[in-house]
Amino acid sequence: MSWHVSEEDLRAYARGELAPPGLWSADAHLTACARCRGVLADVSDPAALDAGWERLDAELDAPRPGLFESLLVRLGVADHIARLLAATPVLRGSWIGAVVALLVMTVVVANVGPSADTPTLFLALAPLLPLAGVALSYGPALDPTHEMAVVSPMHGFRLLMIRTVAVLVAGLGLNGLATLALPGYGLRALAWLLPALALTATGLALTPRLGPVLAPSLVGGAWITLLLAAEAAAGPDTEGPIAPFTATGQGVFAVVAALAVALLYAVRDGFDRAGGNAA
Repeated sequence: MSWHVSEEDLRAYARGELAPPGLWSADAHLTACARCRGVLADVSDPAALDAGWERLDAELDAPRPGLFESLLVRLGVADHIARLLAATPVLRGSWIGAVVALLVMTVVVANVGPSADTPTLFLALAPLLPLAGVALSYGPALDPTHEMAVVSPMHGFRLLMIRTVAVLVAGLGLNGLATLALPGYGLRALAWLLPALALTATGLALTPRLGPVLAPSLVGGAWITLLLAAEAAAGPDTEGPIAPFTATGQGVFAVVAALAVALLYAVRDGFDRAGGNAA
């Protein structure tokens, strides 16, 4: 080997003062040159050198962020928040793929099914997806990253809201794209939006008392029961949307959503208590 790192550069390297590109050249050269490593050992403080190699090993062994996490960081999201969001189960490809497949099948049924004023099946399903997505994003029984979230340096309610907003953006966005595939129904195809917000907010508000599994389960069951009752009351020959998707029904869900948000804020401290941390 005809070229070696100068002793002056090795001393700067040992002190952590050697700047690129000389630093990169020295790193590459030292891996293959025993002579320069010997000189480095002579001019270095052993404790500082060991600490430097430990930092290098730690950097090499550190997990590399995925595409989604890297994108969040580039958008200005703090590293620890990006890591927690990237670990959210319902923001992964498997869940999103399942939701997309379900929505596609529901849209197909709405388009090829019997003629009706409102795509009832789609409107019934769409509010349940954000509710399920938010429920699966927190709680020890549902979130595989719950332990990491619990020790994160932030208030449990704030973390819950961060994850909830992220999941709602994904869920409502997918529902919105599916709505575009129902152009024949116009604005009536958006009648799922207020029920979705009301169900999600109600499920979250009941979580501190009922738990992260029972609360959304009861809210989802109540929604299905309401739809069945409204369908039975309307009768098979009734034209037009059933009660939850009328103007009056939409107004009721808007009020329910507002009340649920107010209740959620009132019980926010319950998400930090033992057994009720929804982070």
